[in-house]
Amino acid sequence: MGTRSDQEQPAHEAEPAYGFRRRLETVHRADRRDPTAGACGDEVVIDDSWRIVVGPGADAVVHHAATDLSDYFSTSMSLTLPIVEEAAIDGRSAAADGPAIILATASGMPGLLPVGIADRGYLINVEPRRIVVCGATGRGTAQACYHLEDRINLRGAPFLSPGTQTREPLFEPRMTHSGWGLDTFPDAYLNQIAHAGMDSILVFATGPDRTPDAFTHRQPSRHSPGQLRDFNELVDRCAGFGLDVYLYAYFHGARPVHPDDPDADAFFDRTYGALFESCPRAKGIVLVGESVEFPSLDPSTNGRLRLDPAPDGLPSGKPLPGWWPCTDFPQWVTKVRDACRRYNAEAEIIFWTYNWGWAPEEERLRLVERLPQDVVLQATFEMFEPVEHDGVRSVCVDYTASFVGPGGYFASEAAAASRRGMALYSMVNTGGLTWDLGVVPYQPIPQRWSQRHAAVLAAKRDWGLTGLMESHHYGWWPSFVSELAKWAYWSTSPDPEELLAAIATRDFGTGAQDALAGWRLWSEAAGDHVPSDGDQYGPLRIGPAYPLTLFSKPALPISDDAMFGDLIVRIPYQPDHRNTVPATANARRITAEIAALERMIARWEAGAGLVERAAAAAPAHRQEAAAELTRLGRFIACCLRTTLHTKQWWRLRAQLLVTADVAAAEALVTALAAVGEAEAGNAQAAIPLVEADSRLGWEPSMDYVGDADHIRWKLAHLRHALEHELPAFRATLRI
Repeated sequence: MGTRSDQEQPAHEAEPAYGFRRRLETVHRADRRDPTAGACGDEVVIDDSWRIVVGPGADAVVHHAATDLSDYFSTSMSLTLPIVEEAAIDGRSAAADGPAIILATASGMPGLLPVGIADRGYLINVEPRRIVVCGATGRGTAQACYHLEDRINLRGAPFLSPGTQTREPLFEPRMTHSGWGLDTFPDAYLNQIAHAGMDSILVFATGPDRTPDAFTHRQPSRHSPGQLRDFNELVDRCAGFGLDVYLYAYFHGARPVHPDDPDADAFFDRTYGALFESCPRAKGIVLVGESVEFPSLDPSTNGRLRLDPAPDGLPSGKPLPGWWPCTDFPQWVTKVRDACRRYNAEAEIIFWTYNWGWAPEEERLRLVERLPQDVVLQATFEMFEPVEHDGVRSVCVDYTASFVGPGGYFASEAAAASRRGMALYSMVNTGGLTWDLGVVPYQPIPQRWSQRHAAVLAAKRDWGLTGLMESHHYGWWPSFVSELAKWAYWSTSPDPEELLAAIATRDFGTGAQDALAGWRLWSEAAGDHVPSDGDQYGPLRIGPAYPLTLFSKPALPISDDAMFGDLIVRIPYQPDHRNTVPATANARRITAEIAALERMIARWEAGAGLVERAAAAAPAHRQEAAAELTRLGRFIACCLRTTLHTKQWWRLRAQLLVTADVAAAEALVTALAAVGEAEAGNAQAAIPLVEADSRLGWEPSMDYVGDADHIRWKLAHLRHALEHELPAFRATLRI
């Protein structure tokens, strides 16, 4: 890779590779208590005289919640609250023993909770010397404890307003992949997920106790069984945190059969059925076309698998079966359902229509109408929506925050599922990140996320949306935007704007108004540019490490262990859309996208200035968190500038290759050099940011592809283009 430049500005403090994982494992932060806060009015003050009381016979989840709550008070509030076990009749512990937080479940306090409340629902009753925390089940009790933490964190001190509150989740499940490392879930990270109000994790499955490895993808001609994992051990650990486990089917290499094949039942049993035979307590399985291909007989498709060569070596003009709403998918889903439920009668079969949301509505709805009614339909919330801007049409080709949603594809299938009485889930990305940016932990665009939350809640009201996938292989990171999601997705929550103002006050003190204004500019900027496939698989994927190529085609250095590595990064850049998407042609659209990006960058950098000013005013105990956010904001600005420079470079290069006039060509060479130098400065500015925060430049399925070493690698290639390739080309103009 490239070498360090003498001109680089060293980071104030470098974080070693993967150091971010220590932050993911820090469930309770030590910066939560505001030392200047004082109790107001009739607020109940929790101090060292309080205890945490657990009733006899409490389950493991309640015991975990008690231990976790005690650790929270110790770490975040500098209080010591011992855990004691004693009977609590109607939630009343012996007053002589002092004030107490009493943890219980509905079975120990009958009649306290509404009939039919969800099993993660709960009641919290705050009185001067007694706080009763009662969950419908142990899972509900744990969520109630986490909610107490949320309330105290917002207050900045262990002060609670008296009163009774009953809450329950509005969506079940709420699923996420790992942001610690693909398919890897340490206990502390599972605890973070549970604290965020999510109830499920997703793990890729290539077979019983197997997850994908790099070999699975990079040498597809030789099938790899994947990495060995113990799914049952994972289910056990998750249960202790009140979490379920969903398997994401990823069958590449095992030759599938058609449901009509004589060997079909045996095939489906030894693939899909085997997953639940070996791990019967898995909650369900997610099926998506590109990961579970089969040789469809639908004449609208070419009937082949993705890696199958065409018999005549020519393109067929028809889509692959994994990318089309095939007429025989209902048969296929039925076979999968029957094979899985042979070993787990309650297994959820989630059929995700991600790959063909672009197809004609008539074809898609015909499939929905013929699916078994007892499977779950999942549709992506915002994909494939056309967006008009700057005189051109762009399309939301993959997960994006540029369009709030819901899109027409989702709405049509959601309405069809509602008519049929089918369970409906959606991929909504409200863990905080989309494919608009590839090597950041989350997008700090809170007002934009609040709009998405409102739209998701409306989909629940209008079409019965019940379950959410909140991140894919890029994982989930705890942040203030995931706080917003947690509050929004539970009943009896505050107004989003009031909540955001409270978060800003907590995190920035007197700088709260600047933070809110900066966040609003960032949120508005998110709607300025609709990324194309070329953007999402190009400069937005790896940020300032993305190379500007003239004639050479550099190979991105990748980890041998990464699942995808460079497979979802396309070099050199092409500003394409999928050929199935009706967008304006590249030549016209890229000019509009350059204008849109210039607006976006101006807005984003203005927002960054406000957030940095807010950070300067943040109280001392919140300075570290504020600095982390300002680095993220500056790094995102670098990613956007790389994308702008990549588009400008592509357009100038394309013009240069077809320009016959010598003077005009000379001017284009000069312009290319200027863009290249601007990008060199931009990439150089990103290096201290990624050195200070090891999460920047990393993504679970790609590993490090945007860190300092990769940026230096890019700079070396850029210097070659500027100092060798461009001068050599300029010389040919005079021949």
